Amino acid sequence: MDLSIVIPLFNEDESLPELTAWIQRVMIANNYSYEIIMIDDGSTDNSWNVIEELRNENTYIKGIRFQRNYGKSAALNEGFKAAQGDVVITMDADMQDSPDEIPELRHMILNDGFDIVSGWKKKRFDNKFTKNIPSKLFNAAARRSSGIKLNDFNCGLKAYKRKVIKSIEVYGEMHRYIPVLAKWAGFRKIGEKVVEHRARKYGVTKFGWERFVNGFLDLFSIMFVGKFGKRPMHFFGLWGTLFFFAGFFIFLYLTITKFFLDHTGLTQRPLFFFAILAMIIGSQLFLAGFIGELIARNSPERNSYLIEEKIGI
Repeated sequence: MDLSIVIPLFNEDESLPELTAWIQRVMIANNYSYEIIMIDDGSTDNSWNVIEELRNENTYIKGIRFQRNYGKSAALNEGFKAAQGDVVITMDADMQDSPDEIPELRHMILNDGFDIVSGWKKKRFDNKFTKNIPSKLFNAAARRSSGIKLNDFNCGLKAYKRKVIKSIEVYGEMHRYIPVLAKWAGFRKIGEKVVEHRARKYGVTKFGWERFVNGFLDLFSIMFVGKFGKRPMHFFGLWGTLFFFAGFFIFLYLTITKFFLDHTGLTQRPLFFFAILAMIIGSQLFLAGFIGELIARNSPERNSYLIEEKIGI
């Protein structure tokens, strides 16, 4: 199969018929074999009924319906599990991503050798103060922290080699950092393409200011997990050792000065309590490293979602 189009959605019943018809025109024009996988993330509108109707008209359309809203990362993770295409395209359901970009994205994966190609919405139609400026700050921080030179980490329009999406796990709200997850998995050829950003035609945005706060928290989390997720002792053990020995040497210094230089009692010197505190913190960090190692080696699957219904899968 040439292409899998993975579309997570939440309350987008108005846009789905037009979006799928557009995708179908592009597929037919380029003679692609394809599948469209729609993941209904607990919609409260008529989205699932629309998906069922579209499936009756076009058997290339497949659907997954969550029992409740889990978030975009969960939807993408389930879509990635189901995808069978050689190239996997993700796009949003709100008609702000153009399916006309798909052939060039596929070409960059197959002919230019990229593992991932991320869209860059260079010209945006979002609100400047609530989306554009915070997005620029977020992307700058993500570039600096990850070392990946992308201008738009959060663009929903991306293309992947199939082995990439089968090698990563997307959970929490990590969909913003799929290129980072891929880099940590060993896929380092990450490209970018300027794509058209269209004004929203139906409905309203589902994201608010909190996504930027969560985005920065997720960035810190993924950088830590990517570097120390398989070896937490290297982080906690290092700092635990430094704290413990700092406290120990302070305690040793105080003991020597008490007997040979200054006969002031140990507990009468404030530095004594700093030494005890440092040794306690060091011991706790060291134990945290051991516990982290046990968890890392025996962790259950993180992604378990209640799927109410599937069609075509």
